[in-house]
Amino acid sequence: MSINSSALAKKCGFTLIEVMLAMAVFAIAGVALLAVADNNYRHISHLEEQMFANWVASNQLVELSLDKAWPPKNNRKGKVEMAGRTWYWQQNVIKTTNKELRAVNIQVGLTEGDKLVSANLMTYLAQRAP
Repeated sequence: MSINSSALAKKCGFTLIEVMLAMAVFAIAGVALLAVADNNYRHISHLEEQMFANWVASNQLVELSLDKAWPPKNNRKGKVEMAGRTWYWQQNVIKTTNKELRAVNIQVGLTEGDKLVSANLMTYLAQRAP
């Protein structure tokens, strides 16, 4: 009877190699999960930046469409505070074949004069009748 109880005691539990293998699997899974979470955070931050930049550009285009001056001023620049950040915008006016129509492009970025912009919106404005 003592032989059976000692054999039974040896078969219960995990060996050290099994425990280390399980820990390695969980460690690899944890690192992969952290990488996915970091990647998700970066994408969400980028989308948030683009969304606010598009709002700034839209606001500038609405403000320009309400302005009665014709033709619109070219190369206007400015900065706006939104969502706790300072956004820099630049307005470019492009002549069209029709003298009563102008294309207006608004570029928005987080730094002034940056070549990489967060948003770029374009619209056409028509001259109002007198």
